[in-house]
Amino acid sequence: MSTQSPGKKGALDWYFKTNLLSRILIGLVLGAIAGIVLGFFPDAIKPFVDNTKFFGDLFVRLLKMIVLPVILFSLIAGAASIAPSRLGRVGVKIMAFYLFTSALAVTIGLVFANIFKPGLGMNIIGDAAIKGKEAAAPTLVQTLLNIVPTNIFESFTKGDVLPVIFFAVVFGLAISFVKDSKIPTVAKGAEALFDVCNAAAESMYKIVTGIMQYAPIGVFVLISSVFAQQGAKALGPLLMVTLVVYLGLIVHLVGVYGGFLAVFKLGFVKFLKGANEAMITAFVTRSSGGTLPVTMRVSEENLGIPRAISSFTLPLGATINMDGTAIYLGVCAMFIGFATGHPLSLNQQMIVVVTATLASIGTAGVPGAGAIMLLMVLESVGLKVEAGTAVAAAYAMILGIDALLDMGRTSLNVTGDIAGSAIVAKTEKELDLAKWS
Repeated sequence: MSTQSPGKKGALDWYFKTNLLSRILIGLVLGAIAGIVLGFFPDAIKPFVDNTKFFGDLFVRLLKMIVLPVILFSLIAGAASIAPSRLGRVGVKIMAFYLFTSALAVTIGLVFANIFKPGLGMNIIGDAAIKGKEAAAPTLVQTLLNIVPTNIFESFTKGDVLPVIFFAVVFGLAISFVKDSKIPTVAKGAEALFDVCNAAAESMYKIVTGIMQYAPIGVFVLISSVFAQQGAKALGPLLMVTLVVYLGLIVHLVGVYGGFLAVFKLGFVKFLKGANEAMITAFVTRSSGGTLPVTMRVSEENLGIPRAISSFTLPLGATINMDGTAIYLGVCAMFIGFATGHPLSLNQQMIVVVTATLASIGTAGVPGAGAIMLLMVLESVGLKVEAGTAVAAAYAMILGIDALLDMGRTSLNVTGDIAGSAIVAKTEKELDLAKWS
C-alpha cells in the first residue's frame, strides 16, 4: 500500500508504476540500440564502457548478494512445510514424479542445446582487466560427494551452492518432524524456528523484488556493452535461445507428460482441454502461485481430481515443481558456456542436472526465480558471474529476454502440477474417470 498522500506523486512514479516486464524489455531494446550505434564509433566504446561499468557491476553484485540467503531460507521453509503425516503414499508418489520429471526436463534442455549450440562463435569478452574465468569443475563423482558438506559455515562463506542446498533440505525436513514432537516445548520451539525461517525467506523475496526494480538499468548497461563489441550479430543467438527453450517445452509437454498419461491410460487431448484455462493463466501471469486457485478449480471440475489429493499435490507443485524452469536452465547454461568460449563438458552438464533438480525444492515461487537459479547453476559448474566478466555479459543477455522465456516455462510448470496430480489420483483409485470419457 502506498504511503503517499492522495494526489501527490513521487519523482520516480513514472518508473516504479510502469510494468517491470516492460521496463526490462525497454532496457534490453535501448541497450541493444545504444550498443549498435556505439559500434560505428570505435573510439567511443571504451570511454562508454568505463563510465557505465559501475552501474552494470552493481546489478551483478546485488544479485550475487542474495543467492545463498535465498537458497538457505527458502529451502528450509519449503522442506519444513511438508507435514510428515502427508509424506505417505501420496507424498512419495508426487515427490517422485516432480523430481523425476524435473531431471528429465533439464536433460531435454541440455540435449537440444547440444544439438543447436546457441551462442557458439559469439566469443563474448569481458573487461580487458577481467576475463571470463575458465570453467573448471571437479569430476561428477567428486561433485556428488561434495554435496554433503563437512562444514556448512565454510560452504556458505565460500559460496558452494550444492552443500548449502543439501543442508537446507535436510534441516527443513528435520524441523518438519520435530514440529510433530510429543514434547510440547520441543514442538513449540520447532514451530518458532519454522516461523523465523519462513519470515526470513519472505524477507529475502522482498529484497529480490527490490533488486529487480534496478534490473532495467543494469540490463541496459550490460547489454549496451555487449552489443557495442558484438554488433547486431548478438540478436541471432538470443532468438536461437528462445526457440530452443520453447522447442524443449513443447517436447516435454507432449513426450513426457503425454507419455506418462498414456502409461496410466489417461487421454492427453482430454487432459489439455481440461487444463488449458490454468495453462493460459500461468502463461499470462507468469506465476505458479498466482494461478493456483484456477489450477485447483479446473483440476477438480474438469479433470475429476479429488480435493483431498489436489489440496496437497498442487500447492506443493507450485512450490517445488519446475520442469519448464529446468529446461530454461539447461539451455541458458549451455548458451553462456558457448557464448563465452567455455562449452560445458559432459561432467558439467550432469552437474547442471543435479543442481537444477535439487534446487527445485524451494525456489520456484521466488520472484525473479529464473535469474537466481541460473546464477546457482552457473556457480556450480565453475562459470562465475563476476562483475566485468564475459559470463556476466552473457548472463545479462539472458536476463533481457527472461520474461519472454518465463511465460512458457511457468505454463509448463503448472501443467506438470496437474498431470502429476491426475496420475497420483488414478493410482489411488480416487480419480473421477467420468470426466475423462
